[in-house]
Amino acid sequence: MKKDQLLTRLLTRRQALIAGAGAVGAAATAGVITTVTGDGPTAPAPAAGPQARPAGSHAYRLQPVTGYGPPRAAPRRTLVRREAPLKVSGRGRTMVLTFDDGPDPRFTPDILDTLAEYDVRAMFFVCGEMVAGGRKLLARMADEGHVVGNHTWSHPLLTRLTRRQIRSQMERTSDAIEDAYGERPEWFRAPYGAWNRAAFQLGAELGMEPLAWTVDTLDWTTPGVRSIVKKVERGAAPGVVVLSHDAGGDRSQSVKALRRYLPELLDSGYHVTVPRRHYA
Repeated sequence: MKKDQLLTRLLTRRQALIAGAGAVGAAATAGVITTVTGDGPTAPAPAAGPQARPAGSHAYRLQPVTGYGPPRAAPRRTLVRREAPLKVSGRGRTMVLTFDDGPDPRFTPDILDTLAEYDVRAMFFVCGEMVAGGRKLLARMADEGHVVGNHTWSHPLLTRLTRRQIRSQMERTSDAIEDAYGERPEWFRAPYGAWNRAAFQLGAELGMEPLAWTVDTLDWTTPGVRSIVKKVERGAAPGVVVLSHDAGGDRSQSVKALRRYLPELLDSGYHVTVPRRHYA
C-alpha cells in the first residue's frame, strides 16, 4: 500500500472515531436530562424558544420554557348544596368521628393521643380565632393524617349575618388553616348546624363541602362520660358521623368518653376514618 493511501485511511478512521465520541457524549447528556425529568429514553429536548441560540447568548434565559410539563387539569368544581349531608358513603361498617370548636391546648392533645394510640383518623372543625394559639396542634393533625375543616372564625349564628359577614368568617378561617395546617380546608360546618343559602353558596365558592352529623353526643352539656359513650354506641351504624367537641368549655368528659367508646367501636368491626371529597 502506498504511503499516501495509508495516510488517507488513517485520517478517515480518526475522523470516524471523533464523530463517534461526539455522539456518545451527546447521548450521555440526553440520558441525564431524561433521568431528571422522569421521561423515557427519547431524543434530547429541543432548545427553548423558536430556535437555538448561539453560544454565549444569554437572552434565551429570560424566555419561558413551555410544552414540557403535564397538561393542566381542569379546575375542580364544588357543587352548591341545599342541605348538609348527615351521613357519609363508604364500604362496610364505616364511621366518622368529628370534633368541633378547637383546637384547645387543654383537651385536643389528649384526643389526638387517643386517636394515635388506635391509629384512627378523625375530622376537626376548627374556629379561626382558636387557631392562633393552636398552630402546633394543626401541624400535628396534618402530620397524623387528620382532616381539618372550617367552623367559622368566631362561631356566630350565620343566619343572623349578612352575606359579606359570612364570607369574612369563612375566608379568614380558611386562610388561618392554610397557614397552620398547610392546605386550605375542603370541608365546612356551620355553627349550631344553622345553614342557609348564603352559607352553602359561599362555602362552595371557597371550595368547601358542607358536612353535618348523624349522632350528637351532647357532650357540650357535660352529661357525664357514661351518657356520651351510650349515645355513640346506640347510634353506631355504617356511614354515621359523630359530633363531639374538643373546645368551647370543659371537655374532659369528651376526652374520657373517647377512650372508652373508640376501642369498643373497633372491636365491633367498625372502620373509623375520614370521608373523601367528590367533585363535580
